[in-house]
Amino acid sequence: MTLRAPAKLNLCLYLGRPRADGLHELRSLFCPLTLSDRIVVRDAGRDEVVCPQVGRPNLVEAALAGLRARGWNRGPTRVEIEKRIPVAAGLGGGSADAAALLRLARDEVALGDLAAELGADVPSQLEPTLALVGGAGEVVEPLPAPRHFGVVLVPGDAGLSTAEVYAEADRLGLVREPEELDSLAAKLREAAGNGDSPLAYRELLVNDLAEAALSLRPEIAEALKALRDAGAGVALVTGSGPTAFGIFEDVAAADAAAGALAPRFAGAIVAGPDPER
Repeated sequence: MTLRAPAKLNLCLYLGRPRADGLHELRSLFCPLTLSDRIVVRDAGRDEVVCPQVGRPNLVEAALAGLRARGWNRGPTRVEIEKRIPVAAGLGGGSADAAALLRLARDEVALGDLAAELGADVPSQLEPTLALVGGAGEVVEPLPAPRHFGVVLVPGDAGLSTAEVYAEADRLGLVREPEELDSLAAKLREAAGNGDSPLAYRELLVNDLAEAALSLRPEIAEALKALRDAGAGVALVTGSGPTAFGIFEDVAAADAAAGALAPRFAGAIVAGPDPER
C-alpha cells in the first residue's frame, strides 16, 4: 500500500503565551501542499520503520507503537518512507508521515488522543485540509479548500529546532494576548471561509515566529528578499522555519519565479495547494 503525506504550509501563525503544559497557544492557517512524502506499507516478519533521511527515533515509529498499544491488529508491518519534504524545515513532514500511518487504522482505533500525544501538528494532519488551527495545534477547524495558487519554497541549508525558535520568541517578547488571538482567529475564519486564494487576504498573513527564526538564522532574510524580487505577492517564513516561501497567482507563475532565482537558491521547490483534499 502506498500513502501520501502532504507537507503543511503555515499561511500565517499568531503566537500566544505559553500554557501550563509548556506549549504555546497559537492561531494559524494550515494548508496541505502537493509536495508530499511517499510511504510504502508492506507485510513483514516484524514491525519496522525505514527512513534513511531521518535518524531514530522517528515519529512514525512512535505512531506505530501507539497503534499497537491501542490494539491495532494489522499483522507485522514494514513502513518505508521516501522523504521529499525537507527535514526540520517548518513544513510538518514528520507529523504528516505519522498522521498518514494513523489514517490506516482510523476504522479500528480512536486516533484523536494518540495524534495529540505524538505532537502538536499531528491532529491537523489526520485529514489534511485548509484549516484554522488553535490551541497548540490540537484544535482543528476545517475550512473550504482555497482557490488555486502557487508557492515557491526555499528551504534553509540546515534544519532549525522548533524548540529553539519558540524559546527565542519568548526571549524577544513576541507573544500576543488571548483576546487578540481570538480576534485574529475570527478575521481569518471570515477571510478564508469563502475559499479565496490567500492572496485575497494577504494583510492577515503574518508569522510571529519569523523574527525569532531570523534572529537565529539571519540568512533567511536573503531568501525572503529573493522571493519578493521574483514577484511573490507575499513572502514569509513557514512555521518555525527556516523555510521561506512566496505565494504567486498560480503554479505557472511560481515555476517561472523559481527559475529566475539566483543559483544559490537552486533547491527551491514549486508546489500548490493539495488538490486531493
